[in-house]
Amino acid sequence: MNEKIYDVTALGELLIDFTENGTSAQGNPLFEANPGGAPCNVLAMLTKLGHKTAFIGKVGDDFFGKQLREAITEVGIDSTGLLSDPEIHTTLAMVHTYPDGDRDFSFYRNPGADMMLKEDEIPTELIKNSKIFHFGTLSMTHDGVRAATKKAISIAEEANALISFDPNLRPPLWKSLDDAKEQVLYGLGHCHILKISDNEIQWLTEKEDYTDGVNWIRERYNIPLILVSMGKEGSRAYYEDKIVEIKPFLQKNTIETTGAGDTFCGCVLHYICEHGLDNLTEADLTSMLTFANAAAARITTRKGALRVMPDRAEIEKEIVSR
Repeated sequence: MNEKIYDVTALGELLIDFTENGTSAQGNPLFEANPGGAPCNVLAMLTKLGHKTAFIGKVGDDFFGKQLREAITEVGIDSTGLLSDPEIHTTLAMVHTYPDGDRDFSFYRNPGADMMLKEDEIPTELIKNSKIFHFGTLSMTHDGVRAATKKAISIAEEANALISFDPNLRPPLWKSLDDAKEQVLYGLGHCHILKISDNEIQWLTEKEDYTDGVNWIRERYNIPLILVSMGKEGSRAYYEDKIVEIKPFLQKNTIETTGAGDTFCGCVLHYICEHGLDNLTEADLTSMLTFANAAAARITTRKGALRVMPDRAEIEKEIVSR
């Protein structure tokens, strides 16, 4: 088999996160236009750790679309798979941050350019040249982009790439949660690595206990590595008969949690890029989760994610200072 050019290629949404940033002299809320979108956040973390990455998606041919193209190019993500739509504007999200750093999203996406990616626009060779293909469900909310995503997955499968999936559920973007569940289940049937949050696994499986939820998934799908991100409780890895749980690196100066899960996911894929998915030991899983938790903690002290991912030295410093 030919040597792969890219460590990780991701498909999905690239958008502007308008993040609250104080108030004006008149008392009006001020917002900072941060580049965002879960798949590119994952790639930004991987790129920071020295991996070659590429993105597939669509933005508007507008001011924000140009800003986003510049941002991902600036951090080192290959943008040849990023298309511009001449008619539909770039997708926007307003992010409201609560005092504890948690957040709420309001999307301006009816339609948004990220939904306009078509099946015949998928760059086959780019996916074939990737070790890992990563996707979420925001590219599965509507028929056209859903077909494009499923085509990309099939290309990755034919190329024997590892496939990584993060549902990243955003209920307001779905016609119904039944529709969302159907697409999440499709993703579970086509991945080797699943990163799922605590509230997502409870919603999907209707099991309060995370291990019960993982067992529900495993009874239906053969997924070698399942990671449950648990926010302030840390994270877990389920691999073969092993369950490893690592506590979080809680920060006193958390600003917002946007991008924490993506940073975590990027670090997990970094570990898999370096070590593979076979014969992982409990020590391997512990090392992987510790590094990923530490990186996720660092990103919560910053506004935005894509442009401000922590580097290896910062992450290792976080681990040592525990």
